[in-house]
Order: sequence, then structure tokens, then C-alpha cells
Amino acid sequence: MDRVTSKPALVAEALGLIAAPACACDALGMVWAANDALERLFGAPLEGLTLPALFSQDCAGQAACEAGLALTAERRWNGMLAAGGKEVPVEVRALPLPPHAGIPGATFVFGEADVPAPGRGTEGVSRSTLLEQAAVLEHAPVGIVVTLPHLVKSCNPRMAQMLGYEPEQLVNRSPAEFFVSQAEYDAFTGEAIPILTNGDLFEKAEIQLRHRDGSLIWCRIRSKAVDMSSREAGTIWILEDVTEARRALTEVQAIMTNASIGIFFTRERVITRCNSCFDRMLGYEEDEAVGQSTRILFTSEQAYLDLGAMAYGVIGQGKPFLGEDIMVRKDGTPMWVKVIGYAVNREAPSQGVIWMIEDRTHQKRDEESLRNAVLENQAILDNAVLGIAVVERGRTLRCNRKMEELFGYPSGAIDGATVRDLYPDTATWDEARRQTQSDFAAGRVHMAEYQLARSDGTRFWARLSGRPFDLAQRSGRSVWLVDDVTDQREAADALRRARDELEVRVQERTAELAGANRLLQAEIVERRQAEARVHHMAYHDALTGLPNRALLSERLDRAMLAACRDGHKLAVLFIDLDRFKTINDSLGHLTGDHLLKEVGNRLCRVVRAVDTVARLGGDEFVVLVPGVREAGQCALVGDKIIAALAEPVRFEGRDLHISPSIGICLCPDDGEDLETLMRKADAAMYHAKASGRNNYQFFAERMNVAAARRFELETSLRGALERREFTLFYQPIVATQDGAVRALEVLLRWRRPGHGLVAPDDFIPMLEENGLIVPVGEWVIRAACEQAMAWWRAGLRPVPLAVNLSARQFMHRGLIESIRRIVGQTGIDPAMLEFEITETALMQHGGQTLETLEQISAMGIRLSIDDFGTGYSSLAYLKRFPVHKIKIDRAFVRDLESSGEDRAIVAAIMALAGSLQLSVVAEGVETEAQLALLLGHGCDLAQGYLFSKPIDGAGILPMLMVAGLR
Repeated sequence: MDRVTSKPALVAEALGLIAAPACACDALGMVWAANDALERLFGAPLEGLTLPALFSQDCAGQAACEAGLALTAERRWNGMLAAGGKEVPVEVRALPLPPHAGIPGATFVFGEADVPAPGRGTEGVSRSTLLEQAAVLEHAPVGIVVTLPHLVKSCNPRMAQMLGYEPEQLVNRSPAEFFVSQAEYDAFTGEAIPILTNGDLFEKAEIQLRHRDGSLIWCRIRSKAVDMSSREAGTIWILEDVTEARRALTEVQAIMTNASIGIFFTRERVITRCNSCFDRMLGYEEDEAVGQSTRILFTSEQAYLDLGAMAYGVIGQGKPFLGEDIMVRKDGTPMWVKVIGYAVNREAPSQGVIWMIEDRTHQKRDEESLRNAVLENQAILDNAVLGIAVVERGRTLRCNRKMEELFGYPSGAIDGATVRDLYPDTATWDEARRQTQSDFAAGRVHMAEYQLARSDGTRFWARLSGRPFDLAQRSGRSVWLVDDVTDQREAADALRRARDELEVRVQERTAELAGANRLLQAEIVERRQAEARVHHMAYHDALTGLPNRALLSERLDRAMLAACRDGHKLAVLFIDLDRFKTINDSLGHLTGDHLLKEVGNRLCRVVRAVDTVARLGGDEFVVLVPGVREAGQCALVGDKIIAALAEPVRFEGRDLHISPSIGICLCPDDGEDLETLMRKADAAMYHAKASGRNNYQFFAERMNVAAARRFELETSLRGALERREFTLFYQPIVATQDGAVRALEVLLRWRRPGHGLVAPDDFIPMLEENGLIVPVGEWVIRAACEQAMAWWRAGLRPVPLAVNLSARQFMHRGLIESIRRIVGQTGIDPAMLEFEITETALMQHGGQTLETLEQISAMGIRLSIDDFGTGYSSLAYLKRFPVHKIKIDRAFVRDLESSGEDRAIVAAIMALAGSLQLSVVAEGVETEAQLALLLGHGCDLAQGYLFSKPIDGAGILPMLMVAGLR
């Protein structure tokens, strides 16, 4: 029987161990597993039906509602099952599946488990059920054991087999005997018991147990208390031996990680997985290439199609593909690679392909150089004035054209011929061979003059010069130079001139070769320097010169080994610069790059020489601090970093202010590998951001949950606009004298499916960080204008709408054009539109802010300053800004009754507004006493819960109707 390895399959198998009718449903209420007891009750398979379809018509609606609530909390209710043509009263208990079950949903157990089958008594059904349960336990492919507190009550054969015992040998023994140590057993029970006594399902991906022979096995474990109120009732445990799977996974990961060639997997020509060598070879970050088409590896579409047609044609026949081609790195540089492809399953190639690539760029370059050198040497040989021949064992292996001309042979006729044929007689040949052997044996070049014979029999005098290729093998291959010296011997003068000319030519050629050698040495030096530069670029950040992720990984590995050896701890500080993206987007990348380099310099100055400062990319830095004895040392480093970055950075006449959010985790306390440490330090960093930024936080386990929730929320937020999940709420701005509605503030809300309304503080900062605030903000303006026109067409009196502009949206270059387009397309009167900008946002970019405000005001749109009094407004700017209204921040209104200081601030703001002829709106008015004090100070407009909470468009209609029709 196949082993049950998937978590949904384990849930389905666990249902079979429940005697009562039971099933599991997904998030939509669809039944995907049911036990035999429930299917016997209905007399048919239930998979694919919805949970309400199992109930009578009167109970189906309640079942649908309860199914949705059961996704997040335990539920109990009574209902009637429509089973076998009759209604069966049941008590239903529902529990949500844990997040690590592999599928969202819930389990449902129906009371009255011992339902009699037609024609059988209750006793028969119970006995049948017991027999079925016993059969399941006997043949289950996973270990099942029932325990009392610290005592094994019973187990199935598979459980005993996994530990190397007989089932009866495990009964009445303490489970602690099968753990690695008592301490690990105590830690395990300390983790499991609170969950089990709470009635929840306990799961652990991996634990180590001790086999009877002393070896250790890895198991996946799930358990449930029989009675959550009493540990004495016992606990059911299901264990699955994952030792081999874990070992195989570890070995495969080691092969992939340590392979010296690039390895990647594809399915339908999309990269599904790759090793680190592949990423380094092609210049990608870790997992950056995963999910992308293999088209990114090719220089052109045609090259991509050509290799695919050739490779997949071979792989489709069940054969491996081997070839060479040009691929491109991420930065566009080409490289020669050797490509090997295998089908994952030769019987079904469509299941995917394993590819291995080896960078042969250097080899190709060397081969090309060698080929060019061979061609150059051949050209030298062919154009030499001497006959040149290579000889081995008395035969001419190869010679140049001059050699053939000297002896009067056609092209290629000398190759392979015996050297003896070139001599006129045996005596001359024997003498030449004797002298040659003597010189070669003494390590000398053999030089002599002999009379040789041409192919037509005529003789001529030739000077021979020969030497072995390898002095260590003097009887092996040798090279010979042959020069016709007939005329020289006839005339001594001609011979001397020829000799002088030959020497000159030899010297010239030697000089040429020496020059070529110098060029070659220079190229080698240049190549080595280039390789050093490439190596530095591969392990360092191009902007700051700090170590990058690859070098950080190597140093972290060494630091962890040192920490284990010395008994000290290793601290990992993950640093993210607060609001860096705002500076980068608003002031340009040149400013952002300067700021990043300055941050890197300051970090290096405040840490020790043995510490490592690395940049991962963007505004993320990591500091490794080895040799930590206590957490207080990390806190001291965090304080130094915060202090170092507190000083403003001066650039192009501006003071740039930046602060860090720092997450700290320790090795081995929080993890013992790069991925775990970086993930936990990142989670701690996000907690630091959530705690107000410009601080450091040590990792705690709850941060993993918070990071997962933030990731889930941000992921869902990215598609919210396209899925039309955003909606508008409105809060009236009323006259303090008579309570009449004078305007409506437009507020953005997010209805997340399955979660209801998400608090604005939970998602609007995310929109600001990832830049989605610009398109979402444009949608808010358009939706508000369209709603205002709809009310106007319905006959309601127009009420001005106040729309908030975020700082990032306000500085966006396309803002003015977007506003003009929306006003023109919707037809709204610009006077009915008002934009609220925070005081801080207005003061960030003085000249640019004034220009943007004047363009908005020129359209006829009114402007107001939100959260007035919380920023740092300059009166010189404020009187120049074309604003019509200021809004007193709720912080000054909240304690207005008890704080004389707040009353003085409100009075000062009212006086300032009066002198500048500006309207004033008080925010956050919640009591009649606050309203009375505001009236006393002359405040004419207010908004807050005293008048109305923010409500949707349908809820605001009665207020608009009270305001009157046109």
C-alpha cells in the first residue's frame, strides 16, 4: 500500500478513525473527504456535494452559514440530515483545519454516530464499527498509538515496526524511552499538551525518535485528545516515518547547492527550479529566474525557437540532448555554454526537463586562440624559406611546401614517407642517423651538412638542423630544418652571405616571436586582472562596494562555524531605511544613490573590523556581529547605528534625513542557517517599523505570525483595485451653529473578501510604501466625482466633496493631468471638489508645492490643510499657499475640555485663520462639551462621531435628502 504523505490525505485518513459520521469540507463548503460511517448513512458517495446539500431544506441555510463561520472558529449546532429519504436529527461539531493542513476548510462530526442500518440493531452496527476500526489500525500505513499520561496504552503494528518492536513490547512503557533524551521529550510534551487540552489538533512536521537498535528516525506527527477536559482519557497519535524522504531531500539539495555546473528544471519551457550555480553563472538573484520563460536565456527569439526545436525533438524520443549554444546573462552579456538536457520521465517528456549548463566561454576563447595560433604557425611553415619536417621513428609525418620543393615532390607526397628515401645511399643514411642519435643523446641540436637526393635522382647539398620535441624523450618525435646549400659550398662567399642572411632572418623571426610572446603575456595579465574584477563584482555591491548576498552567505557560514566552535553567539542585524523610497522617488536616483553610499560608509565606521556590513539591494543592509556573549552587545550596536544615521546627509544644498528600522536575531538561538536567520531578522525589522521606525527589535516567535499576516495582506492588497474591492465612505462636515451638512469628506475603505472591512491603518501605509497609492488615489478621485454627479442627476443638492491627497500622490508628476482628465470626463463642477493635503506634505518641497497648489487652484478646486498644527508650517509659505480652509487635528480637540494648553492652541489657530481669512474645521468632535468650546472660539465647521461616523454611499443619502433638493 502506498504511504500517505500529503497533509490532506492524512486528514482524510484521520476521518476513517472516527466512529461517528464525519466529513471534511473546503473553504467553499464542498465535501472533499467523508468517512465510511457518513457514506453508509446516506447510502452513496458524498465527495463533490456541498455541506448544505446533506441537510433538510429547513436546515440547509443554517448549515451554509455555519460552514463559513467554521473556517475560523469551533461551531456547534443541531440540525436534520436528509439521509436515505428520511430526516435524521444530529448534533454537529465543526472545527477549522489548521493552516498547515495543506488546504483551507473545516471538519464536521455529526452526533448520533451509531445510526442503525435498515434491518439491523444498534449493537450490530457498533460491533461492525469496532471491527472496521480494528482493521484500519491493523493495516494502516502510518504508526498509530494511544497514550495515557506518560504511558503507551496501545499501538498498531506499523508503529511497533517503525521503532523495531512487537506491538505488545510497547504497551505500558513510557514514550520518553523512544525520544533522543528526556529533555527533548519534556520539551515535546510541553509544546503538545496545551494544544491538546484546548481541544485543538497538534501537528509537528519533524521529530526524532530512537529505534530499538539505537539509530534515529525522523517522523511527522499529528495528535488529538480523546477528551479535551481530561488527560486521563488518553490521546491518539498518528506518526509517519519520513527518514528516507528527508535524507533524499537533503542529498538532492546538497547536490543542487554544491554542483559546479548550472542545473535547472523546466516545464513547458518555464523555469521551475534552479541551483545557486545557475543564478551565479547567469547573474540572477536567488529564485529570481524561477517562473520565467527560458526565452530570457537566449540572444533572440529565433535562437530560442531553433534550440527548442532541436533539443525537444531529441528529448521527445526519450534520448538525452547534448549541444553547445550561446546564452545571455541577465545583464545581456553572451556566453558559450555546453547544454545537456534529460526528460524527468522519459515515458512522459511533458512532465519536465532537467537541464545542465557549463560555462565554456573561456574554453571557447582558448580554443579560438589555439586555432588562430595553429593557422599562424601553418602560415609560417608554408611561407618559410627552409624545408621543415616533423619526423618520428624514421618517417616524415608532415612537412611544409618548401620541403616538397627542395626534393621535387608533389604536394603531400613526402608525408608518411621514410627518411631513408631522401638520402642517395645507405652509407650516407647510416652516418647521418649515427650522428643524430649521438647529438640527441647528449642533449644537443644536431646540425650537419649532407648530400641528399631529389625525386628525379639528382643530388644537392643540404644543411640539416634537428632537435627532439621533448628532451625527456630523445628518441621520440623531432623537428628538422632543411636548407639547400649547394651554391654555398660551390662558392664560399655566397655561403657566408647566405649564412648571414639566414642569421638575420632568424633574429627577425626570433624578435617577432619575442614580441608575440610579450603580447601574449600582456594578454594573460589583462585576463587575470579582468577575472579579478569579475570576481570582485560577483561578490560585492556595485554601488557601495560592500559585500553582496553571495559574499554575505559565505561569511555567515564561516561565522556560524566559528560561533559553534567558540561557544559564542552570532548576531544578524537586518536594516531597512525608513521612507527611503519617498526620497528616491521625489529627489531622484542620484540623490538616493548618494544617500545609500553614505549610509554604507557610516555603518562601516560604527562597527568593528571583524564585523561584516553587506548590502542586499535597494535600501536593505545586513550587519554580522560575531563573538556576541549577550543580547546587550547587540543593543549597543543598534544604538550606534541609529546615532550614526541620525546626522543629516548634505547633498546638493539639501539636508537629507534618514532613519533605520533594525531587526536583530541570534545564531544559534533563532536559527542555524542563512535562510532562517535572514527571515527572522526581516520579521523583527518589520516589527521595528510597526513600532514607530527608528528603533531596533529582537526577534520573537510571534513576529513570524505578524510577518506572515503582513505578507498575506500585502499580497491580497496588490490586486484589490482590479478586483473592485475598494469602496468609498463619507463623513459629513457640518455647521456648528445648526448642524447642517456643508461638505462630505471622502474616505477609502477596503472590503477584503472573507475578512470584511480592513482598518485603514492596516493597508493605507502599505499603499504608500509600494506606490499603489497613486493609482488607488486616482480611482478615489474619479469614484467620488462620479458619485457626486449621480447624486446631482438624482435631484439632490450638490454638496462639496473633500478628497485626501497623500504626500506621494501629491508629488506625482501626473497628478495635475489626472485631475483635469477626471473633471473633464465626469463633468463635475470644480467648485464642488476640495483636496485635503497634510501640513507635513505641503512643507516638504516648497517651490514645487506652491506650483502644484496654484495649478489645482486655477482649475477652480478648493484646497485645505489637513492635520493642521502637527507639522512645521512656515507662515511665510502658508500665506502664499492658495488654501481656503484648515482642519484642526483631532489631537487638539480630544482633550479640549481638560487641557488649557489645547484650548490655547485652538484659540491661536482660530486667530491665525481669521487673519488669513481661512475657514476652520475641527476634527474628532465627539461630545457636546467639545462642540460648545469650539463655538465659543468661533469655529464654524466640525466633523466627528458626535454628528456621524464614516458611512457608505447608501447610508449618507438620508443626510443629503435633509440637505434638500435642487
